Amino acid sequence: MVKLRLRRMGAKKRPSYRIVAADSRSPRDGAFIENVGFYDPITDPATVTVNIDRARYWISNGAQPTETVRSILTRAGVFAEAAE
Repeated sequence: MVKLRLRRMGAKKRPSYRIVAADSRSPRDGAFIENVGFYDPITDPATVTVNIDRARYWISNGAQPTETVRSILTRAGVFAEAAE
């Protein structure tokens, strides 16, 4: 099963994350299928960059976002079109 999840990047004690589409069996920082966005929680406010078209593509093809990624994508407006 494909999941949209966070892949940890950055330095020690200063994490930043890539939002990626990855097989659920692969490790957190292991192989992934596609990079969908970027999330930096350290900045104030948190920096979020998402390729909305690709995120919607993966969700429409059955990818399951994790709770954190679902929250980030909701704030980015990925699910806004479906709600209308």
